[in-house]
Amino acid sequence: MILNRLIVNNFKNYSEADVPLCDNVNCFVGNNGAGKTNLLDAVYYLSFCKSYFNPVDSQNIKLGEDFFAIHGHYGGDTASLTLRRGQGKQMKWNKKTYKALSEHIGKIPLVMVSPNDQQLITGGSDLRRKFMDGVISQTDHRYLEHLIAYTKALEQRNRLLKQMWDDRLWDDAMVAIWDTQLATNGEYLTEKRVEFVRDFTPLFSEYYHWIVGTDESGTIDYRHDSRPMLLQLEECRQADKYSQYTNAGPHKDDLIFLLSDENTDFTLKKFGSQGQQKSFALALKLAQFQYILNHSGEKPILLLDDIFDKLDLLRIKRLIALVGSDRFGQVLLSDTQPGRVQAIFDELPTLDHKIFQVDRGSVTLNS
Repeated sequence: MILNRLIVNNFKNYSEADVPLCDNVNCFVGNNGAGKTNLLDAVYYLSFCKSYFNPVDSQNIKLGEDFFAIHGHYGGDTASLTLRRGQGKQMKWNKKTYKALSEHIGKIPLVMVSPNDQQLITGGSDLRRKFMDGVISQTDHRYLEHLIAYTKALEQRNRLLKQMWDDRLWDDAMVAIWDTQLATNGEYLTEKRVEFVRDFTPLFSEYYHWIVGTDESGTIDYRHDSRPMLLQLEECRQADKYSQYTNAGPHKDDLIFLLSDENTDFTLKKFGSQGQQKSFALALKLAQFQYILNHSGEKPILLLDDIFDKLDLLRIKRLIALVGSDRFGQVLLSDTQPGRVQAIFDELPTLDHKIFQVDRGSVTLNS
């Protein structure tokens, strides 16, 4: 999937921008706060119908305006997302409006790499589940449907638990109704997550070794309860009654990231250095690209936000050469120093690229 042209109106700090992109590597350079990341976020919006950085859509409307609009031209196809204050989002593919935004997920596969990725290592388990769910959903729409159904059933069950606590009235039969729905959807999620980790881990290990260039290796462990979910829910029912919350199910699962060095295994979150955590997070995202390609046959668009904060210059040169190769597809990246990216491209003269100067909401193609 190639984004040939990006158009934004009243989006964040942009009144209007029309950006013609090349098929390979596109660089947005400029000072901090100029709007480089905002352009990457606009591209992300066109794939996931939401911002990567700000979950409150209305806050992405330019100050003083009533709406924002993002349009992308992908060969002969077009994607358009609009939002007006006080109204919901509207997503169109080739001018046809989706009934549900979830129908669009997977249409334009994409991987975002940003400085925030280190939170996958240091943050809570919800971030790692979100990462896992996001990767699988881009290649398995049935998984997304089960995930949505599970989330809704979980919300209803938790609401019921709280209501029964407030009313001091417990009803096993009513709880059992939601147990059945949770089990039906939850066991599917767990099964697909197990398959995902099995297929994903070798890809991750390959990229991690490529990044660190040492004998140190990384691996991923999926921590979950493999027993029938109805049994899990039954065992936790008394605890659920008093906590007013569902204590069993895939919403409690986690990914444990491990490193091995000289026959010693240790958890990255507790004992890994800053450098190890950054390398691990980047390897996760590159493996995400490869996983989506392997399972969909489509090369995702790759967004690299401020990658110079992640790696030394030598590894950055290797990374640009890698993502600019036939192994990858279209790349959009941001940096604060135009001379730095130009020097890298001077060393890679055959690599097709464009460099755009970004300055306070304006975008200009460097000659």
